[in-house]
Amino acid sequence: MLKSFVSNLLALAIAALPLAAVPAAANDRAAAPIASEWRNPSNSVHVRIDKCGEAICGTVTWASAKAIADARRGGTENLVGTRLFRDLAPAGKGKWKGKVFVPDIRQTFSGTLSFAAEDKMVGKGCVLFGVICKSQTWSRVR
Repeated sequence: MLKSFVSNLLALAIAALPLAAVPAAANDRAAAPIASEWRNPSNSVHVRIDKCGEAICGTVTWASAKAIADARRGGTENLVGTRLFRDLAPAGKGKWKGKVFVPDIRQTFSGTLSFAAEDKMVGKGCVLFGVICKSQTWSRVR
């Protein structure tokens, strides 16, 4: 009788495992503050984080005259409206992995966005299989 009870309890626990994983994945997705706006450290570019299909992305909503000129010199004609963060998918709690576009040089790199605090976002782009990386801490505008 006890053996049957333990077997049934174990079977119930195993059956519930996939259900237990769903809230964790949902929490990871919810970690990205959708419809929020962020500024880079020099306050020369503002980006809006939004859902783009199943992923999230970050699109330039405002840029200083200098940032616009730098982007043009690099070959990006219209900086405002350009997606800097692309195809970002959940990669852990508060972390999203995808691509980062650098308009000054018109290059796309693998990268991540991390939301460790309500008002701070860290964008990181890497080359050479993650050997050389650069990160920036962005501040929430709204």
